[in-house]
Amino acid sequence: MEEQSEVIEACLQKWDFNWLLHRATQRVGAAYSDEIAKFGISLRGQLVLQTLANEEIQRTQLKLGAMLGLDKTTLTSELDKLERAGLIVRVPDPNDRRVRTPVITDKGRELQKEAGDALAEVERAFHSRFSPEEMAIIRKALQDLSRGEGPVHGSCI
Repeated sequence: MEEQSEVIEACLQKWDFNWLLHRATQRVGAAYSDEIAKFGISLRGQLVLQTLANEEIQRTQLKLGAMLGLDKTTLTSELDKLERAGLIVRVPDPNDRRVRTPVITDKGRELQKEAGDALAEVERAFHSRFSPEEMAIIRKALQDLSRGEGPVHGSCI
Protein backbone atom coordinates (compact mmCIF):
# COMPACT_ATOMS: atom_id res chain seq x y z
CA MET A 1 0.00 0.00 0.00
CA GLU A 2 2.85 2.37 0.84
CA GLU A 3 4.44 1.64 -2.55
CA GLN A 4 1.18 2.59 -4.31
CA SER A 5 1.07 5.88 -2.36
CA GLU A 6 4.62 6.67 -3.48
CA VAL A 7 3.70 6.02 -7.11
CA ILE A 8 0.60 8.25 -6.85
CA GLU A 9 2.63 11.01 -5.16
CA ALA A 10 5.27 10.81 -7.90
CA CYS A 11 2.54 11.19 -10.54
CA LEU A 12 1.02 14.14 -8.71
CA GLN A 13 4.38 15.87 -8.82
CA LYS A 14 4.46 15.72 -12.62
CA TRP A 15 2.07 18.68 -12.71
CA ASP A 16 0.56 17.66 -15.99
CA PHE A 17 -2.63 19.73 -15.95
CA ASN A 18 -4.72 17.28 -17.98
CA TRP A 19 -3.65 14.33 -15.83
CA LEU A 20 -4.41 16.20 -12.61
CA LEU A 21 -7.89 17.20 -13.81
CA HIS A 22 -8.58 13.67 -14.98
CA ARG A 23 -7.40 12.14 -11.68
CA ALA A 24 -9.44 14.62 -9.63
CA THR A 25 -12.49 13.81 -11.78
CA GLN A 26 -11.95 10.09 -11.18
CA ARG A 27 -11.79 10.58 -7.39
CA VAL A 28 -14.82 12.85 -7.16
CA GLY A 29 -16.80 10.80 -9.68
CA ALA A 30 -16.10 7.55 -7.82
CA ALA A 31 -17.30 9.05 -4.54
CA TYR A 32 -20.49 10.33 -6.18
CA SER A 33 -21.08 7.04 -8.04
CA ASP A 34 -20.68 4.98 -4.88
CA GLU A 35 -23.19 7.16 -3.06
CA ILE A 36 -25.80 7.38 -5.83
CA ALA A 37 -25.70 3.61 -6.37
CA LYS A 38 -27.36 3.27 -2.95
CA PHE A 39 -30.47 4.82 -4.50
CA GLY A 40 -30.62 2.45 -7.47
CA ILE A 41 -29.92 5.11 -10.10
CA SER A 42 -26.87 6.42 -11.94
CA LEU A 43 -25.27 9.84 -11.79
CA ARG A 44 -26.83 10.55 -15.18
CA GLY A 45 -30.20 9.53 -13.80
CA GLN A 46 -29.77 11.87 -10.85
CA LEU A 47 -28.74 14.68 -13.19
CA VAL A 48 -31.89 14.16 -15.26
CA LEU A 49 -34.12 13.97 -12.17
CA GLN A 50 -32.49 17.05 -10.65
CA THR A 51 -33.04 19.01 -13.84
CA LEU A 52 -36.66 17.90 -14.14
CA ALA A 53 -37.30 18.68 -10.46
CA ASN A 54 -35.79 22.16 -10.70
CA GLU A 55 -37.22 23.29 -14.00
CA GLU A 56 -40.50 25.16 -14.09
CA ILE A 57 -40.53 24.87 -17.87
CA GLN A 58 -41.13 21.46 -19.37
CA ARG A 59 -38.50 20.50 -21.95
CA THR A 60 -38.71 18.02 -24.78
CA GLN A 61 -36.26 15.13 -24.74
CA LEU A 62 -34.24 16.86 -27.45
CA LYS A 63 -33.95 20.12 -25.51
CA LEU A 64 -33.23 18.28 -22.25
CA GLY A 65 -30.39 16.36 -23.91
CA ALA A 66 -28.88 19.53 -25.35
CA MET A 67 -29.11 21.31 -22.01
CA LEU A 68 -27.44 18.43 -20.14
CA GLY A 69 -24.84 17.63 -22.78
CA LEU A 70 -26.24 14.14 -23.30
CA ASP A 71 -26.51 12.68 -26.79
CA LYS A 72 -29.86 11.30 -27.95
CA THR A 73 -28.94 7.62 -27.45
CA THR A 74 -27.53 8.15 -23.96
CA LEU A 75 -30.49 10.26 -22.84
CA THR A 76 -33.06 7.84 -24.26
CA SER A 77 -31.42 4.93 -22.46
CA GLU A 78 -31.39 6.86 -19.18
CA LEU A 79 -35.00 7.99 -19.59
CA ASP A 80 -36.03 4.38 -20.29
CA LYS A 81 -34.46 3.28 -16.98
CA LEU A 82 -36.06 6.14 -15.05
CA GLU A 83 -39.45 5.47 -16.60
CA ARG A 84 -39.29 1.72 -15.82
CA ALA A 85 -38.54 2.66 -12.20
CA GLY A 86 -41.60 4.94 -12.10
CA LEU A 87 -39.45 8.05 -11.56
CA ILE A 88 -40.52 9.86 -14.74
CA VAL A 89 -43.19 9.66 -17.42
CA ARG A 90 -42.87 10.80 -21.01
CA VAL A 91 -45.84 12.81 -22.15
CA PRO A 92 -46.55 12.99 -25.90
CA ASP A 93 -46.78 16.44 -27.45
CA PRO A 94 -50.37 17.06 -28.58
CA ASN A 95 -49.13 18.80 -31.75
CA ASP A 96 -46.41 16.32 -32.78
CA ARG A 97 -46.69 12.65 -31.78
CA ARG A 98 -42.92 12.16 -32.38
CA VAL A 99 -42.07 14.59 -29.57
CA ARG A 100 -42.01 13.51 -25.92
CA THR A 101 -41.64 15.64 -22.80
CA PRO A 102 -40.14 13.90 -19.74
CA VAL A 103 -41.93 14.77 -16.51
CA ILE A 104 -40.76 13.78 -13.03
CA THR A 105 -43.23 11.80 -10.91
CA ASP A 106 -43.84 12.26 -7.20
CA LYS A 107 -41.78 9.12 -6.58
CA GLY A 108 -38.99 10.57 -8.73
CA ARG A 109 -39.12 13.90 -6.92
CA GLU A 110 -38.84 12.15 -3.53
CA LEU A 111 -35.93 9.96 -4.62
CA GLN A 112 -34.17 12.93 -6.24
CA LYS A 113 -34.42 14.92 -3.00
CA GLU A 114 -33.03 12.07 -0.87
CA ALA A 115 -30.25 11.31 -3.35
CA GLY A 116 -29.48 15.01 -3.74
CA ASP A 117 -29.11 15.40 0.02
CA ALA A 118 -26.75 12.40 0.13
CA LEU A 119 -24.65 13.77 -2.73
CA ALA A 120 -24.48 17.14 -0.98
CA GLU A 121 -22.82 15.36 1.95
CA VAL A 122 -20.25 13.85 -0.42
CA GLU A 123 -19.59 17.32 -1.82
CA ARG A 124 -19.23 18.79 1.67
CA ALA A 125 -16.56 16.19 2.43
CA PHE A 126 -14.56 17.39 -0.58
CA HIS A 127 -15.14 21.04 0.33
CA SER A 128 -13.82 20.42 3.85
CA ARG A 129 -10.33 19.96 2.40
CA PHE A 130 -10.28 23.63 1.41
CA SER A 131 -10.95 27.01 2.97
CA PRO A 132 -14.00 28.94 1.73
CA GLU A 133 -11.64 31.24 -0.18
CA GLU A 134 -9.93 28.29 -1.87
CA MET A 135 -13.29 26.78 -2.79
CA ALA A 136 -14.37 30.07 -4.36
CA ILE A 137 -11.20 30.06 -6.49
CA ILE A 138 -11.65 26.40 -7.46
CA ARG A 139 -15.30 26.92 -8.39
CA LYS A 140 -14.50 29.99 -10.48
CA ALA A 141 -11.64 28.22 -12.25
CA LEU A 142 -13.83 25.21 -13.07
CA GLN A 143 -16.64 27.47 -14.30
CA ASP A 144 -14.18 29.36 -16.51
CA LEU A 145 -12.77 26.10 -17.92
CA SER A 146 -16.31 24.81 -18.54
CA ARG A 147 -17.13 27.92 -20.57
CA GLY A 148 -14.02 27.49 -22.71
CA GLU A 149 -13.97 27.72 -26.46
CA GLY A 150 -13.73 24.82 -28.84
CA PRO A 151 -15.70 21.65 -29.39
CA VAL A 152 -17.18 19.62 -26.57
CA HIS A 153 -17.22 15.90 -27.23
CA GLY A 154 -19.38 13.29 -25.52
CA SER A 155 -21.77 13.53 -22.64
CA CYS A 156 -21.20 15.83 -19.70
CA ILE A 157 -21.40 12.84 -17.37
